[in-house]
Amino acid sequence: MTTLKGPGIFLAQFLGDKPPFNNFESICLWAAEKGFVGVQIPTGDPNIFDLKLAAESKTYADEIAGLALSCGLHISELSTHLQGQLVAVHPAYDDLFDGFAPQEVRGNSKARTEWAVQQLKYAAKASQNLGLNAHATFSGSLLWHTFHPWPQRPAGLVDEGFTELAKRWTPILNYFDECGVDVCYEIHPGEDLFDGETYEMFLEKVNNHSRACLLYDPSHFVLQCLDYIQYIDFYHERIRAFHVKDAEFNATGKQGTFGGYQSWLKRAGRYRSRDGQVDFKTIFSKLAEYDYKGWAVMEWECCLKHPEDGATEGAEFIKKHIIRVTDKAFDDFAATATNTDFNKKVLGLEQ
Repeated sequence: MTTLKGPGIFLAQFLGDKPPFNNFESICLWAAEKGFVGVQIPTGDPNIFDLKLAAESKTYADEIAGLALSCGLHISELSTHLQGQLVAVHPAYDDLFDGFAPQEVRGNSKARTEWAVQQLKYAAKASQNLGLNAHATFSGSLLWHTFHPWPQRPAGLVDEGFTELAKRWTPILNYFDECGVDVCYEIHPGEDLFDGETYEMFLEKVNNHSRACLLYDPSHFVLQCLDYIQYIDFYHERIRAFHVKDAEFNATGKQGTFGGYQSWLKRAGRYRSRDGQVDFKTIFSKLAEYDYKGWAVMEWECCLKHPEDGATEGAEFIKKHIIRVTDKAFDDFAATATNTDFNKKVLGLEQ
């Protein structure tokens, strides 16, 4: 059993162009004031964190880690959710996803993919330079537009899609392995890895690569009506990162899992901030029992609550749910010393 680390906070949804959210030091001071002890850093804004420099300069990486530490924080993981998405993009989404990439590769899907792959490799080396052993990302998607098959999917399409996805990710996974870092895919609608079945199909294609691990976020499973508790039983050996994000699902006679093209506020399934339906008591218990050694990181995506209120409440929420695991059993006081002859007597085996 292990006591989870935390509380941490994913900074992505808080970054902005005004203080304290426009500078790494100031946002770290803000996070520490809210009660967090760890930060998960998005890597798409060089004004906050220069990913390439962190990969190429151990000195810069040490400076960033030292700056966080001076604010009372540790770095939990780096995140390349946006770059990971661009490792695999179906042409139907090219224009929408171009916004995730720098101007010089927009409109050129081949160049954009090459840029994304390089970003992931920078992230592997940067994580190594920072002394991190887990990295958060998305898988990207070639098949998502066929998830509800009408017209029916051609025979072999899914297999071909996962073969190609694995072909793109295997060299990345190998490089992460060289750097001693786990790739933690956030299992998420819109990605080809969106539930347990799709993760297993991918895992088979990458030959059960030891670095193809998981970021566990139960909110995405509530919206899919997937058993997010049993998921931990299935995949706990692969879970290396954890987003503490709440959600609720309230089906009506007008909409269900697909949401009717409504805004997040009006969907049957929507993300909340500590006000949803996720059973976090059981989740924290299971992760502690299964020896999860990573961080509990708050992610804010609530459709109602102000992000700063979500952060304030989130730090305290995680603190209350982290279980300091015991190093003894409650009945140890009544224990007797090991004695083979006595044990045989108790079992009625004495001759």
